[in-house]
Amino acid sequence: MPPAHAEGPAHARIRVLIADDHAVVRAGLKLLIESQPDLQVVADVGTGEEALAAMRRTRPDVALVDLSMPGGGISTIARAAAEHRRTRVFALTMHDDPAYVRATREAGAAGYVVKMAGDAELLAAIRTARGEHGFLDLGRREDAATASPDAPPLSPRLREVLGLLARGHTNREIAEHLKVGVKTVETYRSRLAERAGLRRRSDYVRFALLTGLLSAAEVTTGPLA
Repeated sequence: MPPAHAEGPAHARIRVLIADDHAVVRAGLKLLIESQPDLQVVADVGTGEEALAAMRRTRPDVALVDLSMPGGGISTIARAAAEHRRTRVFALTMHDDPAYVRATREAGAAGYVVKMAGDAELLAAIRTARGEHGFLDLGRREDAATASPDAPPLSPRLREVLGLLARGHTNREIAEHLKVGVKTVETYRSRLAERAGLRRRSDYVRFALLTGLLSAAEVTTGPLA
């Protein structure tokens, strides 16, 4: 079976649009994304209106939309989400604020990515276009201890459970895999929350990426809840 990022007829490249009013940011993102064999930048623009026009023209799989660019990031996301339902629209921003997260989610965004997020996290977010996912929050708020690989060491069993959760497996699937009860898996999840602040799948994904338990190419299935 070919790797998740392989090119070819079975896996056409994921088409990405970048909308940011800073040319340097666009250039950096384009360089990062184009360096991946399974990703392709189909347009990079500097305003909301240009983003919407480019979406109509290129029909991207993913659109990265800066919240602070001319034309209004939130309004651009709302229009894009309504007019281009097959495109996963991510808010791209310097603002790591729960209020902005709520606003972008209500506007119809597929996720929220702060510009300080690591390259692996951003690429993983883009690759969620391959499957069905919930809202992906890649913020780094102080209450998200999950973003730090310096959290207390986890036991081998907790690391195994974390890896399975990050890949989108349900409690029941994990229980069957480990040959334990569902209640035991729920206990493991409670321990992950207590020891490292991990509560949602986006938390598991972020921590697993940062600690090497998960590669960006593996973030392709399961709801990010």
